[in-house]
Amino acid sequence: MESRRGPLKSAVPSNIVSPVRRCSRTACGRPAVATLTYVYADSTAVLGPLATYAEPHCYDLCAEHSERLTAPRGWEVVRLLDGSAPARPSGDDLEALANAVREAARPQERAAEAGGARTADPMEVARRGHLRVLRSPEN
Repeated sequence: MESRRGPLKSAVPSNIVSPVRRCSRTACGRPAVATLTYVYADSTAVLGPLATYAEPHCYDLCAEHSERLTAPRGWEVVRLLDGSAPARPSGDDLEALANAVREAARPQERAAEAGGARTADPMEVARRGHLRVLRSPEN
């Protein structure tokens, strides 16, 4: 007897399958950003940029899992930096940012060092940091 339903349909609809590679960790569906490879002869785990295609003995990891990666005891983790990835801020970067904020908070001192006092705006009554109190035009 012939089936009236027509040809057998796939169990997984094709519009659900994503071309984006996903993290290999169980129950993690985030996009992969790094590839992990184990070099058993050297007891080394190598974590690098996402490989151009999926390898059978490599693991694709998302950003969170790649940052938290640890290796078994006695193994070494080698992290290869991707040249296109933005560098993390160093202590020097954060210190430079803090110094720039401190400098911006002292506009009167900076103006005095730059070559004398500023000409006062006749509408300005008071100044506190970057805020100004202005006189009403009617007064």
